[in-house]
Amino acid sequence: MTMDQQPSITASLQVGEKDSPLERRLDRELTAFNADATGAGEPAPLSVRVTDSAGDLVGGLTAWVWGSCCAVDMLWVREDQRHAGWGGKLLRAAEEESARRGCTEMIVSSFTFQAPDFYRGHGYRETGRTEGIPGGHQDVHFHKVLEPTAR
Repeated sequence: MTMDQQPSITASLQVGEKDSPLERRLDRELTAFNADATGAGEPAPLSVRVTDSAGDLVGGLTAWVWGSCCAVDMLWVREDQRHAGWGGKLLRAAEEESARRGCTEMIVSSFTFQAPDFYRGHGYRETGRTEGIPGGHQDVHFHKVLEPTAR
């Protein structure tokens, strides 16, 4: 065995469904690795929510801020309120809060059957596509440099 080889261990491989303890452990381990590798610290969650007068959810956005980047995980608006401007308001609020937290850029992806034109319309630039999404669709990746005035 050379110096860079690790000793072999006896282990078992398991395939299953959702594994919350595994997810928590992987999140901790990868977050620590990424923080050490980049010096950007740990990601911080960000959320924006819109509720109507009855307290029902109209729409929301979840994201994470890591160093100078904010990544949008999900943006959704209730069907009866789509095209009423809530998506843009959610996205602008997230951009403003991200800039307040020191971000200079945003990233997001959207399937071709979702809202890629929405992100283009809000100043996001397409940076790539991933083929192979069910139904013959693609995952479109976007990036936006935040305006200094938004900070």
